[in-house]
Amino acid sequence: MVTIKDIAKIAGVSHTTVSRALNDSPLIKPATKKKISEIADTLNYIPNVNAKSLVNQKSYIIELFFSHLSKGTSNSFLGDVIKGINDTLPKEYSLAVHELQEAAADFDNLNRIDGAIVMSQSDQDDAFIEALSKQNIPLVVLNRQLDTTRYRNVTSNDAQGVYKMIHHAIDQGYTKFGLIEGVPSFRSSIERKKGFDQALAEADLTYPPEYIVSGDFSLVSGQKGAQQLLSLPTPPEVIFCSNDDMAIGAINYCLQAGFTIPKDIAIIGFDDIPFSQFTYPPLTTISKPVYEMSKRATELLLASPSEEDSQTQFFLDTSLTIRQSL
Repeated sequence: MVTIKDIAKIAGVSHTTVSRALNDSPLIKPATKKKISEIADTLNYIPNVNAKSLVNQKSYIIELFFSHLSKGTSNSFLGDVIKGINDTLPKEYSLAVHELQEAAADFDNLNRIDGAIVMSQSDQDDAFIEALSKQNIPLVVLNRQLDTTRYRNVTSNDAQGVYKMIHHAIDQGYTKFGLIEGVPSFRSSIERKKGFDQALAEADLTYPPEYIVSGDFSLVSGQKGAQQLLSLPTPPEVIFCSNDDMAIGAINYCLQAGFTIPKDIAIIGFDDIPFSQFTYPPLTTISKPVYEMSKRATELLLASPSEEDSQTQFFLDTSLTIRQSL
């Protein structure tokens, strides 16, 4: 394994100089830093993180907190978040993943982390976010739109995506829209219904109360919701599901019940999970830029105060993925 002493010997300087140069010390001239960096790259030098952490008083650990890993979080969603963070973190950093409740029960150990990304779903997470802030742990809230600018916040514009998709369906001639909602307390459920209502209101379209049914983001709730809507005396022409898992459950029920999609009933999802393109027919959905959101959150977390501007909230646009279920 290549060490600092090996680099120092080649560069003709002390190992202290090499250490300072690799840690970007202002005491070292730029030309010397450049020379030492080039030697280190040539030798494929890998920093000793334990030693570096002692010098810098950093742990090089970033913690990712999820409100729930088993409720309302699909495997593909979790995978995209972790990949976005890992692809952005410098190689000396490690990523740990925990549920919020688990971390809250052992809060004293959080002092060892260098930063936190909180994948938040509802305002029930606010107490935990506030506790992190009081510990002076740098943090970014990901996925949930906050009503405060106190914390750096990265999310997608869910309402905008649903608004555009419902308008697209209206342009195709559809006029009767049903909705299978997500978990009521989740901000994503609220924002997606907001876009749904806004698009229909602008088109002077209304719906009866029974066209809105409850779901919980699961496949089973999508099946039950579709069954409930299609058993109505006058069912809707389109079912918008607040996520793809419920849309896939809805498609499954429709096919088992003998409905043809989209001839008898059109189905729309949200998220564009990998499996959505393999349903029968392939699912029309709204693409949420989870990977890009996670990268942006990590960049904000790693940015020094001098690199930050006054903006704290970042909204990434969704996009329409039109397939054959609409």
